Amino acid sequence: MRIDQCLDPLGPAHPGLGADRLHPVGEARDEAEVFLHMLLAHPPRRDDASGREREGLPENRLGHEYALCVVAQRPVAEIGGDLLALVDYLDTRDFTSKAEAFTFFRRQIMQVTRTPEGAVPRYFVRDDAGNSVEPIHDFLRYLDARGSSPNTIRSYAYDLRRVWEFFEARGLEWQGFNIANAVDLIAYLHDRIDIRPGRSATAPGSDRLSPATVNRALAAMSSFCDWAIIAGTLTPPNPMRVSKSINKPSVTDRHRPFFEGISRRSASVRVIRVRSVHRLPRPMNDDQIERLLAELTCLRDRALVLLMLHGGLRPGEALSLHLEDIAYGRRRVTVRCRDDHPKGARGKSRVERVVDLHDGQALDTISGYVMRDRPRETDTPFIFLVGGNGTRRSEPLSYAALAKAFARAAERAGIKSPGVTPHALRHTHATRMWEAGMRELTLQRRLGHASPESTRIYTRVSDATVLAEYSRAMGLKP
Repeated sequence: MRIDQCLDPLGPAHPGLGADRLHPVGEARDEAEVFLHMLLAHPPRRDDASGREREGLPENRLGHEYALCVVAQRPVAEIGGDLLALVDYLDTRDFTSKAEAFTFFRRQIMQVTRTPEGAVPRYFVRDDAGNSVEPIHDFLRYLDARGSSPNTIRSYAYDLRRVWEFFEARGLEWQGFNIANAVDLIAYLHDRIDIRPGRSATAPGSDRLSPATVNRALAAMSSFCDWAIIAGTLTPPNPMRVSKSINKPSVTDRHRPFFEGISRRSASVRVIRVRSVHRLPRPMNDDQIERLLAELTCLRDRALVLLMLHGGLRPGEALSLHLEDIAYGRRRVTVRCRDDHPKGARGKSRVERVVDLHDGQALDTISGYVMRDRPRETDTPFIFLVGGNGTRRSEPLSYAALAKAFARAAERAGIKSPGVTPHALRHTHATRMWEAGMRELTLQRRLGHASPESTRIYTRVSDATVLAEYSRAMGLKP
């Protein structure tokens, strides 16, 4: 069973893209560029027929098929033919340098594989025979129609693929899924091996699925069952939810009020899940922040980091900002709900909010970037754009580009670690605000959390009340 993707949610997925080779469509031209680098750096490794014939090597059909699958935004054979034709055309041109050949090739690739504005990857689960698993396909279409993010659709596709593998292993039909099967599903997922890229299932570093991953798969199946009940393809109740009437007393000899059982109270519903660890956020300390900012020479990257650090914005929210969202005179940023970013960047929350910025650095840096470094020959409303003189100049910045620039700066600063990510800047801001005395409700509104439970994770980092009472109990000065 594998996962494919294409641009058209109603059409067939492109062949050649299995679960082990899943790439967002926006990265197709990146792969083409890597392919070109390989050809320019190692001509003997060329896998096209004419190149291998010139080198005196036999035809390599496997390598040839890989070349055909480098770009997968149109039918593979068509795109592959274009790529190999361009590679052959390079040999007929008299380029003065590899850089000139690369520039020419990249322009051609941009014409062939440019992602349409507003397009996002669509994911499909297929069985071993290559047929689409229709229930999952319809459910993913439903998620797309209701406005779920591309990341949510992709995650649900992977999770439901594991569930359907469980059905195949047990010889079950999904319509007959029940509570007993749900218990077996937990044990099945717990024993699955999480194979990391480049590792095998028997490698020493291979681990079983984490409780968080198992819970995500269970939540995906619960959402799928809710949809199937609404669609009339599954008989209620939802087998992933356990109901318990709170009107029925659990202890018979306890005192019961006179009106107990008369009030209308719904049953308590609990989703089947496994116990998981509630981890603390990992904020960056002052020394890490100073060293990171010292390595940010690009005004755009520095503005992004300061915006997330002093405003607590998510990376997707910062990348989705329009020029009109910044009020410099009032020193505030309006975070709006948008899904029009051509690279798929978007905020998580569906509630718009206003974030005031009185730190004296963030908005000044953004203003300096917009006035001096931001490309002027564009009418796009997005603030943060690709600079330089390449073919992507003036395109809205993607999250992958932000993460790559952040990782490079963190590595130069000597602070690179799994916890040092762009999102860690939001954790840092929230922790600083809580430790400075901001109340939980106001911090929740500033961060845009839908539930106070999401905000309370920062109260566990440094709780002033707990520290004060501990100091008093130990006889220490407050």
